[in-house]
Amino acid sequence: MRFGMAMPLALATLVGVGLGYLAPSGLFEVWALCLLCLLGRGHWRGIGLGVIIAFSASQLLLARGAVLPDGLLREDLLVEGRIESVEDEGRLSRLLIRVEACRPLDPARLSCDALRRVRLSFFQAPEILPGERWEMTVRLRPPAGFVNPGTFDYGAWLWREGIQATGYVRSEPAAQRLAPASISLRERALGYLDAQDMSPQTRRWLAALTLGVGERLERDDWDLLNASGTTHLVVISGLHVGLVATFVLLTARGLARVVTPRRWRMSVWPWWLAGAAAVGYAWLAGLQPPAMRAMIMTLVGLWVASGRHAPGPWQAWWLALGLVVLVDPLSVWRPGLWLSFIAVALLILIWQGHPRLKGLRGWSWGLVRTQLLLAPLMAAAVLLAFARLAPAAPLVNLVAVPLVSMLLVPLGLLGWLFAPLPLLGTLCWRLFELSAQLLVSLLAFAVEVLPLWWPAAELVVPLALMLGFVAMLWALPGLNAALRMGATMLLVPAMLGVKSPAPEPGTLRVRVQDVGQGQLIELRSANYRLLYDAGPRFASGFAPLSSLWPAGQHFDEVMVSHDDLDHAGGVGVLAERHTVGRFMAPPGESIGVAFEHCLRGQTWERDGITYRVLWPPEETEHLSSNDRSCVLEVTTGHQRLLVTGDVGREVERRFLLDIESPVTLLVAGHHGSRTSSGAQLVQMLEPAHVIYSAGRHNAFGHPHDEVVRRFRRAGSCQWSTALDGAVTFWLGGREELKLDAARPMPWRRGGVEARCHAVESRH
Repeated sequence: MRFGMAMPLALATLVGVGLGYLAPSGLFEVWALCLLCLLGRGHWRGIGLGVIIAFSASQLLLARGAVLPDGLLREDLLVEGRIESVEDEGRLSRLLIRVEACRPLDPARLSCDALRRVRLSFFQAPEILPGERWEMTVRLRPPAGFVNPGTFDYGAWLWREGIQATGYVRSEPAAQRLAPASISLRERALGYLDAQDMSPQTRRWLAALTLGVGERLERDDWDLLNASGTTHLVVISGLHVGLVATFVLLTARGLARVVTPRRWRMSVWPWWLAGAAAVGYAWLAGLQPPAMRAMIMTLVGLWVASGRHAPGPWQAWWLALGLVVLVDPLSVWRPGLWLSFIAVALLILIWQGHPRLKGLRGWSWGLVRTQLLLAPLMAAAVLLAFARLAPAAPLVNLVAVPLVSMLLVPLGLLGWLFAPLPLLGTLCWRLFELSAQLLVSLLAFAVEVLPLWWPAAELVVPLALMLGFVAMLWALPGLNAALRMGATMLLVPAMLGVKSPAPEPGTLRVRVQDVGQGQLIELRSANYRLLYDAGPRFASGFAPLSSLWPAGQHFDEVMVSHDDLDHAGGVGVLAERHTVGRFMAPPGESIGVAFEHCLRGQTWERDGITYRVLWPPEETEHLSSNDRSCVLEVTTGHQRLLVTGDVGREVERRFLLDIESPVTLLVAGHHGSRTSSGAQLVQMLEPAHVIYSAGRHNAFGHPHDEVVRRFRRAGSCQWSTALDGAVTFWLGGREELKLDAARPMPWRRGGVEARCHAVESRH
């Protein structure tokens, strides 16, 4: 390969990944036609690039084809596979399994033998260790997650991790262990580490920093690293693999200088030894995607540094990118890939053409300059990838990077090297423990002074663009110093002054959050914030509400329709992590906190918007929990919102005459169940839009086909959180009704009656 092919190689892999993901019709025919034209002209480079495009596209097509088909939902499947990881969460265990064989118990069903990796929940599981082979009867569903603005996208995470299905292990027939785990060097190292007399924190950080076992870090560890902007220091990255390779290279070159003093500079074997050390260390760390990426980047970096027929830094950058994507096409969706390559590109940009650093003063200035120039660009990248900003990161990394690279990692690795010599090994790890405690104290102090900031979703892109522009001002060569300083002085105040656009008085934002099979609706105006319901809490104890907002939010009122777990499951999280002015719930219910009753006839006004409770009455003993539900009507201008909780059709008729029709927006009762949204309600209210708050692939078949047809006949536009993710409406503005769906569906673009009627029941 000629060096000029590095950029085309990278672009070919990216094009192949894009084509494989989009899978346009006629893809193979167009590719074959282009390949024939290249063959006819004898364009061998083009043929090679065409093969690379085909290989990358095929990898993505195979990954898409391996996703569990919908026809196997709620079917019992027999899966054989090797356990990759185990996460214990009390009575629940999370398993990641590399599938070796899969078949439905019902032979008439579709095949599932294309599955590669699945993530399972196992209640009250026996002792399971990574590396073991098991046979389990499972029920699976295609990979998906909640889709809400500005939150973690679990479905995207499953995709980029190559997980084609999620589900749970059936208790009958019982799971069987087929083969024990083979003892790997990594597992032996972890066992040796567990036997050492040291604090749990030291063991966790040693495992993460030296062996790449990041799953041993606890939630508090990750929260501290995220808040301080130092997560990159504890995953096996180019820093760690590069340090190992550099140490081996310097040691080997020193040895070569002793053995062949006149020809030591010409010795090739130290570079090969350093490359082998990088490969070995990445293999010991499990060759997970970050370690694989770091290994490839380090090997290319060694080639560039050797100067032996090596490409230039930019050619090397393109070559490394192409190789990483070629080896792992799904890495294109991993933020870590782009964070790493953006950082390296900026380093090349700011140091290319500068003289080599010399002495302690030179290296110290180089570190400070690098961190200060990297900080705004990396902050912009993290903002776009994770929607968070760590204000302490620029200053903390000035200390944390040299502390980790020059103390923690070398001491940790030396401890392993001197493990056969207990005194030396123990001394290294004791010094590691002291250094780790110093680092944790530093990070905790920095986070206390400058805590993690989660900007509103509307601010992420503008802030990221301004931070990126500041970084480019100082990184690009040849710019006038006065221009750099002047533009920065203008941009920094602009960034500090950016605020989330507040609704105008009389305007209401209604967001029906995607929380699975449950309900959570956020109503927000200029100076008022109300939650209707708090979402579900699942058997594992997880409440989706905990993933929607960072801690410390203020809600003026929280109205809980009734005490079923799919509506009141998140109340505990609200009370613990947020501030609530007033809880409201029907008489006779118990939601775990003190509350005032919501009663028929209650009204209040905020920001020119009227709120009115239509149900329940004061006497509710004769009503079921569902029929006690708080029914809320919200009026802003000529537009109306109606939320009916889980009341049935009989109760709907009791308050129907109190509502002025038509209704602009209706949240369908009981998630679209046939027990609610009766014919009289639909015909009298004629809602323009209907939202079903239902879980994706839910077992109840919500929304029911009878209800869907009823609203369709009424001409209502129908939306479902199961399909659309969170759905947001803006009511009361000067313009016509505005709406947005977090998961845009292709068939809505030119579908029936201008984006309406795309909801179908699965009953």
